[in-house]
Amino acid sequence: MKLTAFAAALEAVVGVLLIVNPSLVVWLLLGADLPAVGHVVGRLAGIALLALGLACWPSREPLSRNSAATRGLLAYNSLAAVLFLYLGVRGEFVGLLLWPAVAIHSLLAILFARIIVT
Repeated sequence: MKLTAFAAALEAVVGVLLIVNPSLVVWLLLGADLPAVGHVVGRLAGIALLALGLACWPSREPLSRNSAATRGLLAYNSLAAVLFLYLGVRGEFVGLLLWPAVAIHSLLAILFARIIVT
């Protein structure tokens, strides 16, 4: 339950940051400027992350391997880790927070995978 709450809160906070200032988040993560149309896409991504965080916020039911929140957070964190790792290895878009994002998403993916497997 604590893992889901942490992951859901983290995604919701990043979502709000993207809604408020997508340029800052993109610069910290990828070290690149955001074009005008990117602000719209960034805000849309922020809305999606906020919705993911709210949808996965834990209820009073115990966390189970069959829960939609577990599957959703596993899918999101796995794919985000792969994307950020790919960007980092290519070296084209590397911001101050890219490698910490790789580490956090990878760790969360592993922890959610363990819940599903056990």
